[in-house]
Amino acid sequence: MGNSVNYSILEPSINNRKQNPFSRFCYNIIKHKYLFILLLPGLLHYLIFRYFPMYGLLLAFKRYDVNVGILKSPWTIKYIKQVVTMPGVLQVVRNTVRISLLKIIFGFPAPIILALLLNELKNGPFKRIVQTITYMPHFLSWVVVAGLITDILSIEGPLAYIRHLMGLQPIVYLVSKQYFIPIVIISSIWKGVGWGTIIYLATMSNINPELYESADIDGASRFKKAIYITVPSLTPVMTILLILNMGSILNAGFDQIFNLYNEMVYEVADIIDTYVYRIGLVGFEFSFSTAIGLVKNVIAFCLVFGTNMIVRKISDYTLW
Repeated sequence: MGNSVNYSILEPSINNRKQNPFSRFCYNIIKHKYLFILLLPGLLHYLIFRYFPMYGLLLAFKRYDVNVGILKSPWTIKYIKQVVTMPGVLQVVRNTVRISLLKIIFGFPAPIILALLLNELKNGPFKRIVQTITYMPHFLSWVVVAGLITDILSIEGPLAYIRHLMGLQPIVYLVSKQYFIPIVIISSIWKGVGWGTIIYLATMSNINPELYESADIDGASRFKKAIYITVPSLTPVMTILLILNMGSILNAGFDQIFNLYNEMVYEVADIIDTYVYRIGLVGFEFSFSTAIGLVKNVIAFCLVFGTNMIVRKISDYTLW
């Protein structure tokens, strides 16, 4: 027949495609072309803003000369050695690790607790209002949040006025080493706790309702259902997020610290990113600041890899 198709001719090409990874890759792109088109903006974002800038990592091994450019600048490893031996670097590393650990210790459980509480609310409209209110701070920049915190804690702010009514002396919190770190931790939790509940609430919505029905038959209270059903169901998500948070332990929050700190609290508030900003951009030490950033990212990768290995030995929920 003239219009019939001989499918036996196509079989070799199909088999070759299955054996050839490149052909299989091209076939999948053509087959799912619309999905790849949707994925393209995200890929371009990472290529332009994440991978192409890696070219600048050469600065860590160069004695940078503006007149000749990065490639023609002479090679050196003195900046890598300087990162390890310079006394000021050790101080900012300690500050960074301390602030990051405190954020994980107090900030990581906060969205989990809030999600558990929201999950127990049965009044739909009230639940949505609470969710909206807790989400809102996430959309405020740290410039705005820092301005609010500065106004509230200033010598003429509402907190100082309350202390005055109580007969207490006002405290300038943001220039006090004693109070600066708690302010950073509390403001970080306040800004991110609502947004952090989204993934946990989404996980809770996929829990099999038959588990709760069986618990009701056994007479379990709402607290026991949360402890023995909801929390174990959140364990995979909690584990993965904890591993990812360990990778950012050297990122204590540049935007937050930069907008809140001052010279009076450098001893406890100066972190790696703010130090790099002052040394690299303000002091024009581009090679040294790049070396610090490179060492920081290598350590962060090791932390993620090590945490994943530890979690793999005690749990089945890991990144790889």
